Amino acid sequence: MRPALLMIAYVGLALAPLALAYAQGKPPRPIWDELSTGLALTAFSILLVEFLLSGRFHSISKRIGMDVTMRCHQLLARTATAFVLLHPFLYKTPTGIPRPDDITGLGHLGLTGSSIVSGLIAWFLLTVLVCAAIFRNQIGYTYEAWRASHAFGATLIAVLSAHHAFSAGRYSGDASLHLFWLVLLAAVGGTILLVYLIRPLVRLRKPFHVDSVRQVALKTWQVDIKPTRNKALNFVAGQFVWLRIGCSPFSLRDNPFSIASTPTDQSRLSFVIKEQGDFTSNIGQIALGAVAYVDGPYGNLTLERRRAAGIGLIAGGVGIAPLLSILRQLQSDGDRRPVILVYGNRCQEQIVHLDELHAMSGTLDLRVAHVLSEPPPDWRGHTGMVDGALVKEFFSFDGADRWCYFLCGPPAMIDAAEQALLENSIPDRQIVSEQFNYD
Repeated sequence: MRPALLMIAYVGLALAPLALAYAQGKPPRPIWDELSTGLALTAFSILLVEFLLSGRFHSISKRIGMDVTMRCHQLLARTATAFVLLHPFLYKTPTGIPRPDDITGLGHLGLTGSSIVSGLIAWFLLTVLVCAAIFRNQIGYTYEAWRASHAFGATLIAVLSAHHAFSAGRYSGDASLHLFWLVLLAAVGGTILLVYLIRPLVRLRKPFHVDSVRQVALKTWQVDIKPTRNKALNFVAGQFVWLRIGCSPFSLRDNPFSIASTPTDQSRLSFVIKEQGDFTSNIGQIALGAVAYVDGPYGNLTLERRRAAGIGLIAGGVGIAPLLSILRQLQSDGDRRPVILVYGNRCQEQIVHLDELHAMSGTLDLRVAHVLSEPPPDWRGHTGMVDGALVKEFFSFDGADRWCYFLCGPPAMIDAAEQALLENSIPDRQIVSEQFNYD
């Protein structure tokens, strides 16, 4: 789906409860009561659609990229949380079950004991869930524990919120809005089944195994996996997968890694992985032959469907992985367009595949600029950080606005590089980035 259609569909789903409530023709309550109800209806719709945004659907993420999809998921969840937090404090109408003659619920909020309890628990859990996601790195619990608690907590909140809406909602008890909620809840249930049951069952039939593990830079390893049967995977250079190694396809121990190999090599998938997290801290000790499963490919950090007179690549650390895949594919295709790679690291020992990058300069129209923040005494390359000034230095030539730019690395580096490119009059549609910053 095109981004504009996705936006229209999302806004339509978020605001549909308001239209359905208005169509019921009930007499309005005081403005603050109607505002509170409107916030609650919109927030509940957003929270249910959030399951679709986080379900790794290609039709959603292919056009706008997984980074944008997940950033929308984060920002919209926080917006819905703000609506929910305000919701109970705006009401002016007294609580209690409406009188028999008050069939429209005009004089009292239709709250029962059970609906109050479900609403309060959902209100509290949503606050905890969103705060836990925002401060996940500071809390320090494992990625697997966070993902399990996040998925279970979100499902529980959806169930409790549905009970609260159906039993206490003035408008949600109407047949039209009731049906709308049931359809969205069915979509949520289908998404959960797809993500945690159907897709793992499909992956179970397509196992890989670890073929090699070798160190390619300081605390950085290349892991190659081969399909146990058939060919590896159809993907486009620059894409990534969620990778599981040494566990069941039903396990929550999957992490996103860019594919560093070329799509023309269907015998294996290669990944460049740095020691820095729960799973990656022992990446060098992975046993050869260990079972592996992949979910993907995902991502739009690709040249597919893009016209470019030249290609600018900006990488930081292991952010070189998807750009390696692009370079290897350009080499395989015999592409002669000019390419500039700006590659930042802390020290020389962290440079991944230094010799291969040097060799590519002889077969491609490639210029490689290495940037080190802690260079050795005899270093002749660039020093410091990959910042806006350095990006402008490399991409301020005539015709730079007809190039495409691909960025992968630390968020601070990407933000600075994107801003510098925009200031250089590079159209934003020609700048593609990936941060893997999913909270």
